[in-house]
Amino acid sequence: MTTQTTEAPVREAVLSLTGVNKRFGAVQALTDVSLHVAPGEVVALVGDNGAGKSTLVKIISGVYESDGGEIRIEGKPVSVHGPAHAQELGIATVFQDLALCDNLDVVANLFLGQEVSRTSVIDEVEMEKESWRLLRTLSAKIPSVRIPIASLSGGQRQTVAIARSLIGNPKVVMLDEPTAALGVAQTAEVLNLVERLRETGLGVILISHNMADVQAVADRIVVLRLGRNAADFTVEEATTEQLVAAITGASDNVVASRAARHKGATDE
Repeated sequence: MTTQTTEAPVREAVLSLTGVNKRFGAVQALTDVSLHVAPGEVVALVGDNGAGKSTLVKIISGVYESDGGEIRIEGKPVSVHGPAHAQELGIATVFQDLALCDNLDVVANLFLGQEVSRTSVIDEVEMEKESWRLLRTLSAKIPSVRIPIASLSGGQRQTVAIARSLIGNPKVVMLDEPTAALGVAQTAEVLNLVERLRETGLGVILISHNMADVQAVADRIVVLRLGRNAADFTVEEATTEQLVAAITGASDNVVASRAARHKGATDE
């Protein structure tokens, strides 16, 4: 079976992966995987459980080292030697668990581990000013930067985690399931944040199982299946049926069959 693939227009990539491989013992997690993200572009990375999405994200963010292949940032080959090195290279990651401290306020969470100091004293005033600047960049709806994270909603927590990723002026931001377990209003709020990231010229990689979210904000959709590239669609041309077929590896799947039956009944 051949998966239908729509080639996206070629743009200069801020992040480019070519021929990436990763093996864990007897398990080949990734085989010859490629991914390209341009500045100001949202690329959705989708696939079923076990497709290799998490492994690829961890390779990009420096948690794992690949067994082969090449990673380029703005055209220059790089080796990512850990999460801290990934940040230095301009790669920021917001993982699904957010890694926020509920008992600390917004400012403390934004600058946790990278506090601004002058003459060995933490500069609370400068950090608060920078916190408001970052939140304004995202058009964020946070009532105060001095309230504990525990008092924020799920969407607001995601906002703080995304704002924290912007410290250090990254070139690429990866968002791992940012709308998981959020309500409709909070999901819309987070999708607006993704739009803001695109408008600032950042390359964005969005990992999600929610096809509606993906189709709402992504420019391109890259499908992984069994650790390999399965399809690369432009969002305008990708239908839900095509996406499901690429993800499952089935040209005739339950969703497509049900849609065809419904269309037939309507026509009759």
